Amino acid sequence: MTNKILLKFAKKGINLSPEAYKKVLEAENPLDFTSSLIVKLKGGDFKSKDLVSVSGQTVDEIMRNSTIEKSTTRPQLTQKETKKPTVEPKPKEETKKPTVEPKPKEETKKPTVEPKPKEETKKPSSISDFKKESDVKEKYVNKENAEALETVENKKVKFKRNLTKTNVEYDFKIIQDTSKKSYTSGELENLIAYFQSRYEKLANILVKRPELKNYTKVADIEEGQSNLSLILMVREIRSTKNGHKLIEFEDDTGTIPILFSNKNEEVFKEAEKLVKDEVIGVLADKNGDLAIGNEIINPGVMRIPKKEMDFSIVFLSDVHIGSLTFLEDAFTRFIDWINCEFGNEEQVKIAESVKYLVIGGDIVDGIGVYPNQEKELAIKDITQQYNEAARFLGNIRSDIKIIIAPGNHDASRVAEPQPAVPEEYAKALYELDNVEFISNPGVVSLDGINVLIYHGRSFDDLVMAVKEFTHEKNDLLMEELLKKRHLAPIYGERTPLASELEDYLVIDEVPDVFHTGHVHINTHKKYNGIHLINSGTFQTQTEFQKIYNIEPTPAEVPVLYKGKYKCLKFI
Repeated sequence: MTNKILLKFAKKGINLSPEAYKKVLEAENPLDFTSSLIVKLKGGDFKSKDLVSVSGQTVDEIMRNSTIEKSTTRPQLTQKETKKPTVEPKPKEETKKPTVEPKPKEETKKPTVEPKPKEETKKPSSISDFKKESDVKEKYVNKENAEALETVENKKVKFKRNLTKTNVEYDFKIIQDTSKKSYTSGELENLIAYFQSRYEKLANILVKRPELKNYTKVADIEEGQSNLSLILMVREIRSTKNGHKLIEFEDDTGTIPILFSNKNEEVFKEAEKLVKDEVIGVLADKNGDLAIGNEIINPGVMRIPKKEMDFSIVFLSDVHIGSLTFLEDAFTRFIDWINCEFGNEEQVKIAESVKYLVIGGDIVDGIGVYPNQEKELAIKDITQQYNEAARFLGNIRSDIKIIIAPGNHDASRVAEPQPAVPEEYAKALYELDNVEFISNPGVVSLDGINVLIYHGRSFDDLVMAVKEFTHEKNDLLMEELLKKRHLAPIYGERTPLASELEDYLVIDEVPDVFHTGHVHINTHKKYNGIHLINSGTFQTQTEFQKIYNIEPTPAEVPVLYKGKYKCLKFI
């Protein structure tokens, strides 16, 4: 076993110090620990020189919350033998755009809602007790040694609303949840299976297009064949000296380069949106060894019929409970509103119709997510953060079913697909009768309305890869992911992807609602009958966010009110 462990590190170009090697051997399962450690070292911000002699201290630091993440190099689909991937990941540059931790606008004083409310007809009994945000922050600073940090179990907290189960009947179904479907070992064979799964799934969608019904495999292109109809995966993208796009594609039989001329403006514009590892259809003309692309065909989504709703769904994400910049006052107002105790007549009417609350990740701020995060934490224990989340959600009326998916700040593994938040850390939330947990991504049916929940970390990669995309217009990012029929098409960049035996990030079925978060900027768009909703945040600006001057939209809550989009503002 010792030789096998040393070989695994050597293949990845990693040299352990004697102290680090001792820690590996002392692990409960050294081989599993080795695979997890390799992923951490290769997938983190480590340069080649850092891997020359990894110290024991480094092993301790990066494996405290050990998760098996990703290898950052994709093998060819045609590869059969077990080889070391030919391309090692480039280290992340600090000057690149950040994994968006948004910056808020100037805090407004209007605690009301869009559309603007009339005189409030119903106020919460605690309205006069609402604290200023500065008071909230002071309270948080002192929380570490305060009674508020005691665990829910020790305090024997009795939640106001969830003491009894509701009699409301829900037609609630989990359509996709990958929480207990992780079978990857991180080996090369898993990577090959992963990309073959992606190709096959998307090819099955593309082949339904008339132009691709009789598509040709690369290896079957005949000598002298001029018209090509292909289903391909993008392998490499580069620009020629004349400004054309030369893209190397592959399928499971071989590779082919195709040129997209900038003189064909329409197809060139589509070529500029292509990213590595996505699967598309291509119609091309072949003259000798050169193939010229004439049309790019995305898997896409067909227009879906409208479904009637006699209930409402509220969407949240990026609450970041536990952060010093968490907007407790605004979140308290939100909870009072959803309990029909805050707002004008119209707003209370909306609240009364709410049947489901969907939380798309980052309900807490987490621990050690980014450098020096501890300086911005009010609660520095992950379990206590979830206990605090349970205190808030436990006060939501019990006839509302709450669905929670994880984000990159939650205590789930970092690599996507992320399993549901584990009970080990969030026991207090699991004790709430009306809470359901699901993976990221996940799909649920809420009384017949299918909701695709994805936290949205791949937005960071898409913005870096395509110059016309921005975090602010994340509705266009959601639209593009639907066109690509994949939630995180780019492998090996900022978004860590687990090389499962099946690619669970392919959008197999078209949803009625596509809900995301992550970028802290609220948006809504309707595309081919699908509601695209990003639910913003309940966090103000952090020091990390100030550097990039990103403007979030804090405390804006989207509601699908009986099928119509509404946005309520609590700050």
